[in-house]
Amino acid sequence: MTAADYAPPRWLRNAHVQSVLGSSPLRRRTAEQRLAAAGARTEIHLLETAGGVRLQGLHSAVPGVRPHGLVLLLHGWEGSAESNYMRLTAAQLLGRGFEVFRLNFRDHGDTHHLNEGLFHSNRLDEVVQAAQEVARRFPLRPLSVAGYSLGGNFALRLALRASEIGLPLAHAVAVCPVLDPARTMDSMETGLPMYLWYFERKWRDSLARKRNLFPSVHDFDDRTLGLRMRPLTQWMVERHTDFGTLDRYFEGYSIAGPRLARLRVPASILMAADDPVIPLDAFGELQLPPHSRLEVAPWGGHCGFLENARLDGFAERWIADRLAALAAG
Repeated sequence: MTAADYAPPRWLRNAHVQSVLGSSPLRRRTAEQRLAAAGARTEIHLLETAGGVRLQGLHSAVPGVRPHGLVLLLHGWEGSAESNYMRLTAAQLLGRGFEVFRLNFRDHGDTHHLNEGLFHSNRLDEVVQAAQEVARRFPLRPLSVAGYSLGGNFALRLALRASEIGLPLAHAVAVCPVLDPARTMDSMETGLPMYLWYFERKWRDSLARKRNLFPSVHDFDDRTLGLRMRPLTQWMVERHTDFGTLDRYFEGYSIAGPRLARLRVPASILMAADDPVIPLDAFGELQLPPHSRLEVAPWGGHCGFLENARLDGFAERWIADRLAALAAG
């Protein structure tokens, strides 16, 4: 299965329809039903990393099934382990004989109380250490990682780090990953306003929740919460990171240009040419090693890739197909 196999009906060839329907309550019900139908037993796990950072995740396995391996799933910014695409991807993988671990990043998925510090996109170390702990608790092979949007960015950075730390990662899969954060910010500011509004609203809610939980640590006022995306990010960078400037912060988690050329773990990337959030031009400059591949579909929106009126997702099937083929050898 490749991006060339994705051919949605004409009414689904609109990027905004794809993006909005993908995260809609209508699809949420489908995601809940599909995951329940997989017959898996799901358990909550708390992973403690260096420095006392705690991250939560959900491990799912179908009783009585000998697994082909384990897939670590990473959600996008302000998503969670329970996002539609996470549940639907888990259902596809469980149906193909995999076990799945859906990790919540810090301050995502009702986990704001676990850590005082704020989430930001350069907190790779704690995700790497969480992946190592998942591999220790569930020593299944092959171990793979798959992520959407910012989760795709984390998945590819985890793959870059894997060989250095001895993490036995077999494959990394990313759907509409953030490559160049600076360009992504520009794209949201100049694109359809609803995307910027959506992420601003969710981030403000997250920050307000953090303030309520840790008022002595986070004493910012409502005027700060009212800032637009760029100045709010600048505020966060200056007060809660060591990067100092927005440019250095963006550079810290950029994987654009030649940065993925040194990948030792094979990677598969699926991108939509009409993605209204992640600019396509950065993918034209992407340098990948021979064992990795980029596939670009004409349609799909941002992490949508819906196929029909049932809102079935091509991306979820594409991930499961790619990893099942790898496991089959």
